[in-house]
Amino acid sequence: MPVLIEQVVPPGSELEPVAVTDKTLVVIRIDAIYPHGSAFRYDLVCYGLEPGEYNLCDFLKRKDGSSKDDLPPLPFLVESRLPAGQIEPHGLSFASLPWLGGYRLLMILAGVVWLAGLVWLVYPRRKKLAADAPDAVAAPVSLADRLRPLVIEAVAGRLAPARLAELERALVSYWRRRLNLESLTPVEALSQLRAHPEASPLVTQLENWLHRPAGDRPVDVALLLEPYRNIAPDALEESAR
Repeated sequence: MPVLIEQVVPPGSELEPVAVTDKTLVVIRIDAIYPHGSAFRYDLVCYGLEPGEYNLCDFLKRKDGSSKDDLPPLPFLVESRLPAGQIEPHGLSFASLPWLGGYRLLMILAGVVWLAGLVWLVYPRRKKLAADAPDAVAAPVSLADRLRPLVIEAVAGRLAPARLAELERALVSYWRRRLNLESLTPVEALSQLRAHPEASPLVTQLENWLHRPAGDRPVDVALLLEPYRNIAPDALEESAR
């Protein structure tokens, strides 16, 4: 148990406790220190680790490293309050838990049950969502893929004239830019596009759909779209910029 010793005035320079080691028998803590003429006045808190009579000066040292041989003894008596023959408790020992059984197995089983329940809840729902979802529409990989639905609608007579006109303007703008015809008037450029082997089929067919009644003449959609098979699907937007 710690003991407070107040107003101790050893002579000489300032003192401090020695470092505590495994062999230390008395531990000293300086609780307060005050100047006292050419010396210092201390309040000490001390406690012993083994019964016996000790000199507290043995557990102090000069802060400046000088000798402490001039210090008078500071006797300190440590008594045991335990009865004679007191048996000390056994040291703590740690044994590893068995891999099977006990808390560890219980936690593993709980984790497996929880995971199985989660799979049971989620998996049927994912299957149902996948079954209810509409078939994914593949993204167009070329301008031909993008134009094909519009051309098929036009062949069937279901594409509105406004959409036909919009598509014609986009294609004419694209070919004018690609063939460097932007300096020509629209009429002059359109005349050259009608004669161009790649631009002519679809541009001419759009004119027919716009300005002539739909007839029974068959239209080869693949032939119309062949010039656009290796062109990026967003090429019309780039021409409009």
